[in-house]
Amino acid sequence: MSKDSARTDGPKTVAPENRNVPTAAEPKETLEPGSIDISFSPGLAEFLAANDIAIGFTSYQTGRLYLIGRGPDKKLALHEAVYPQAMGLTGDANRIYLGTLTQIVRMENVLGPGQTANQVHDKVYVPRNLQTTGNVDIHEIGIQDNGKIVFVNTRYNCLCEPSLTHSFKPIWKPEFISEIVAEDRCHLNGLAMVGGKPKYVSAVSRSNVDKGWRDDRDAGGLIIDVESNAVLAEGLSMPHSPRFHDDRLWLLNSGTGELGWLDPDHKSFVPLAFFPGFLRGLAFHNGHAFVTLSKPRHGHFEGLALDDRLKDSDSDARCGVQIVSQGDGAVVHWLRFEGAITELFDICVLPGVENPITLGPNSVEIRDFLTIEPSAI
Repeated sequence: MSKDSARTDGPKTVAPENRNVPTAAEPKETLEPGSIDISFSPGLAEFLAANDIAIGFTSYQTGRLYLIGRGPDKKLALHEAVYPQAMGLTGDANRIYLGTLTQIVRMENVLGPGQTANQVHDKVYVPRNLQTTGNVDIHEIGIQDNGKIVFVNTRYNCLCEPSLTHSFKPIWKPEFISEIVAEDRCHLNGLAMVGGKPKYVSAVSRSNVDKGWRDDRDAGGLIIDVESNAVLAEGLSMPHSPRFHDDRLWLLNSGTGELGWLDPDHKSFVPLAFFPGFLRGLAFHNGHAFVTLSKPRHGHFEGLALDDRLKDSDSDARCGVQIVSQGDGAVVHWLRFEGAITELFDICVLPGVENPITLGPNSVEIRDFLTIEPSAI
């Protein structure tokens, strides 16, 4: 850490996983088994700098939280940390929440203004609390105005808060779900917060039987108002990631590969842009939408309209991030993965962050990376 950093004991090198992303704009033609190749649009690092942001996104397939920023050499910098089945993600410059296979993780930035780690990182996110839920298939996460976490419990078809003594505390379920049982019936998956409260959710169907949503993936999706229990839209195709932004309810109609919003008068989906991939994860910043793309998972996401859209556009499905104009849906920048990683999940924008890193809870570095809160003694 730099000489003006917080008091620490332990090694100065905190995360060997951090690396600069190669500057090649195209993926390699051949990849070693298990390897991952990253390509990106020219100017992506400059875009992050101009908007004063970094980006975080997750992959439950590889069990990773990825942070993308820019280094002092002005090149794109990627950091990854292991978090089993990393999924729902939300955060800001000083705190990140992450849903994993069995826990909700709260990470705190331990650096103060003007402090750096390794003379290059302006944020170090360290896991300070791991709330154990068990495997409830945590999807998206929100933070309420009272500071409490709320999360989508997909396995039990409900919204929940963490419990001090139990796995979770249910606080809401769709009216068509008859009981709180360990059966993924409707595939409740997305959560939109408004005014510090859970307001909208997405589900793949109205099914009230175990795995029944799989039979109605193509056109059974719906958006529900949590406060009134009203169904705001139906006939969607595997909707994900509702977000209330700029007086519109946005969402990803994943089965068609489209980003758009809901027309409240006609209760219909208005598409803005098509993406060559299965969509989950949506964030907004400064007139731009940030979307994560995955390659369709065979046996689960086949047979959707997305397949035909890809064929009609003569496109292969992609895994990565696309940044588009919120006004017309034009692609502004992109990041693409090839190789062992084929699926991403959630994404968040970290305003005012330049080059962040995080320490995985089971990493070697976290054992000896110690910081001390200032005190009067």
